[in-house]
Amino acid sequence: MNVIDSMGDEPIGNFGLSSLYHLTYCSRAAAGLDKPAVDRLVAVAQRRNPAVGITGMLVFGSGIFFQWLEGPRDEVIKLMTSIKADTRHDTVVELTESEEVRERLFPTWAMELVEPDDVRAVLEDALSSVDDEKNAQALRRLLQQIESSEIGGADKG
Repeated sequence: MNVIDSMGDEPIGNFGLSSLYHLTYCSRAAAGLDKPAVDRLVAVAQRRNPAVGITGMLVFGSGIFFQWLEGPRDEVIKLMTSIKADTRHDTVVELTESEEVRERLFPTWAMELVEPDDVRAVLEDALSSVDDEKNAQALRRLLQQIESSEIGGADKG
């Protein structure tokens, strides 16, 4: 049985090596969506995601969401359906999805908000310390997606 830790923000249970589904998407924020509203969205995700085994990372900047979700296929798909129906998102575009047996990229992040200027450093740091080649490939794909978009922050050249 899976449970939530005493802080209510990290999954505890059998979320190790099993079939892991991941999905990345980007979307434009609805007009008028501000940083406090995004912070509330993240707080709700940090309360809900651990109970269903979802972890991930959310980048928000310049009115664009970029998110990596990982967890059980049915739960990620259910969450993605909810995101597509959420009026805080406009023009939701799924970028990648796959299912494979590997470790999580963000095992302790129920949902972590990363600033656009920091996302590249977070991913490069994770890549430098990863042992699993499947995780390394996933991180390289994510870095390529960020490099090919405007989401990578102000230092993008």
